[in-house]
Amino acid sequence: MGATLQQMRVFVTIVDEGGFAAAGDALGMSQSSVSHTLATLERQLGAALVHRAPIGLTPHGSRLLPHARATLAAANAFDAVSLAPAQSPASIRLAITPTVGHGLVPSLLAMWRTHVPHIRVKLLEGDDVEVADWLESGAVDSAILVNPEPSTDHVVVACDEFRAVVRADHPLFGAEPLHLAELLDDPLLVSAAGCEPQIRELHRLSSLPYRPTQRVRELTTLMAMVEAGLGVTIMPTLAETMLPDGLGMVPLVQTIRRTLVLAGPLGRPCHPAVGLLRDLTREHLPPVASLDSAPSGSLVFGHPYVTAG
Repeated sequence: MGATLQQMRVFVTIVDEGGFAAAGDALGMSQSSVSHTLATLERQLGAALVHRAPIGLTPHGSRLLPHARATLAAANAFDAVSLAPAQSPASIRLAITPTVGHGLVPSLLAMWRTHVPHIRVKLLEGDDVEVADWLESGAVDSAILVNPEPSTDHVVVACDEFRAVVRADHPLFGAEPLHLAELLDDPLLVSAAGCEPQIRELHRLSSLPYRPTQRVRELTTLMAMVEAGLGVTIMPTLAETMLPDGLGMVPLVQTIRRTLVLAGPLGRPCHPAVGLLRDLTREHLPPVASLDSAPSGSLVFGHPYVTAG
């Protein structure tokens, strides 16, 4: 007998919520019902899917989880389409990176809430690779991706570029655009949670060794270290609004530019609510120009060029 949608939903929710009680709360079920449903599924499959203490995936559970996510995503989309009316309540999951979450998503959420208040958007935050993987696996319904392959189903929501982040009392703050080599005397601090591949590529393009002094995950930790005078870092301009008063951005002569797009899954039909948000964004978000045509030192995201730094 094959697994039912409810069994797969319980399995996925236990993993996502980190426990049986939390899964029960999320699904409106008792903890014992959640436990019984998973145990029945495991008996049918002849293998355990979840370790109980602490909660974690077994090897068999790891193999089945992506398929369960994809199946549930398709089922949710089917249910949404079958309801048909455009005003039917809907809930979708949107994957984002931290800089996108801070610098771009609040304005998108406000716009969507104004025009389609019946659609609830739940955010999941991860790095560039995690966000793309979640969309591919069905863990989320939509994502804001960085430099994806072009598609007519994508809506460009922002373009930005990488810049040096230094203290306001740094000798190079407020100067003309810098060559990356001018920062070699300062310890390099980087976040391993998203932008490190681009920073590594910047060093390669400048024929410079890539030797970070510290690698941390959280952007707030990274900024605190720069603020404490422990070094400099490189961030996309979308993160500028996250900087404390004592830090600032300095343009780089040779930089890397990013295009950020609102995307649905390419390998399966998207949830109709995702299509509605995508069409709404295309209609109401002013055209985003390519940075290739932007004046040097400009930030472009959803409105005319805004001088940054």
